Amino acid sequence: MNKSVYEKYDDKKIQLANEFCEGYKTFITNSKTEREAIIETVKLAEKNGFKNINTVKKLKAGDKIYAINMDKAVVLAVIGKEPIEKGLNIVGSHIDSPRLDLKPTPIYEDSEQCLLDTHYYGGIKKYQWTATPLALHGIVVKKDGNKIKLSLGENEDDPVFGITDLLPHLDKDKRNEVVTGEELNLLVGLIPDKKAKKEKVKENILKILKSMNIEEDDLFSAEIECVPAGKARDFGLDKSMIMAYGQDDKVCAYPSLVALFNQKTPNKTCICLLVDKEEIGSVGATGMESMFFENIIADIISLAGDYSDIKLRHALSNSKMLSSDVTAAFDPNRPSPFNKNTDAFLGRGIAFCKYTGSRGKSGASDANPEYIAHLRKILDEEDISFQATEMGKVEAGGGGTIAYIMAKYDMDVIDAGVPVLSMHAPWEITAKVDIYETYRCYDAFYSKMD
Repeated sequence: MNKSVYEKYDDKKIQLANEFCEGYKTFITNSKTEREAIIETVKLAEKNGFKNINTVKKLKAGDKIYAINMDKAVVLAVIGKEPIEKGLNIVGSHIDSPRLDLKPTPIYEDSEQCLLDTHYYGGIKKYQWTATPLALHGIVVKKDGNKIKLSLGENEDDPVFGITDLLPHLDKDKRNEVVTGEELNLLVGLIPDKKAKKEKVKENILKILKSMNIEEDDLFSAEIECVPAGKARDFGLDKSMIMAYGQDDKVCAYPSLVALFNQKTPNKTCICLLVDKEEIGSVGATGMESMFFENIIADIISLAGDYSDIKLRHALSNSKMLSSDVTAAFDPNRPSPFNKNTDAFLGRGIAFCKYTGSRGKSGASDANPEYIAHLRKILDEEDISFQATEMGKVEAGGGGTIAYIMAKYDMDVIDAGVPVLSMHAPWEITAKVDIYETYRCYDAFYSKMD
């Protein structure tokens, strides 16, 4: 525990980790939004024999199913040999990430420039989102129900978008590099429509949108996210790391998904749970606070045998879960908020957080020692590198995950995920060996937790 993974990795193991991360880089590059992550997840799932639960009439051991919630959350399951009321082995991640969302009425003109008004989503440092290339991803839903998908800024021939920043010559005395939420406005055009009587630049942008079958009023029923433009990249001279947008928390979602694909006919039913809205409190119909997960488990029990409410309650309370969310990695450039004795480090494997929350463990789900001991046994038997961590000094802040929400079912839960540098920045950094050890941990959890 708490030693570099490289102390035990030989060249072959490093190659395995690198190969695994190539698949991850493709996944995260194609999954800039929750909807895109669900599309990529379903593609991979169906390739591995999973079927939509709506097409299934009965379930038996070894069957593989998935259920989608509003195109932004999904439950995937491999049915086990034991009755479902004996409990589930669950690995749960979130697939939303900090970003900028277009407001419901975003287009306006100012000083002969056309801009899009945004509202930031999740915890961000606003200044990091200025003077960097951004892409637009999402959907526009017409009144007739037709959906227009957008992905602008990722291809070489696409334009990119951005938020301007003030030059240091004019900024040094007054603003001290502070950027407000209302200043996060996306610059999208300069060319006027000469036939227009007013707001000529805006009118020209509206003409471009109309050529895409998008009217200005349609943006009220749209979900368009501004995200960093570009692919996941190898990071470092030794290519030991990955730089990508949205690694919190897709860097845990992908290993939990691929590990589930390895399960053939497990003893206990194994669940991969990917949800939305964690970055804003897990609220809403697609967040962990919704009834979707519970409803799908009820459906699975019904398809596997005779449903009863007591079976559902026992299935949930007898379950074990890894809340697979990232944690902050120690940053030697900014060591002051960290505690070297307890914080996670890049290259030391998966990080377990017994509790999250903040300060006096406020909002935390505090894992039981009996459960942790069971996990330790599995980790040591499989020679998996792991770290016992917290996130920063006691009174430096803290963070939340979906652990406390699942714990309400009376199940054992602990946070376990990949350490991340520059978390919540447009581009986050992770270590390839940590991603691979996280995958190995999830695989062992699915198959060996009893």
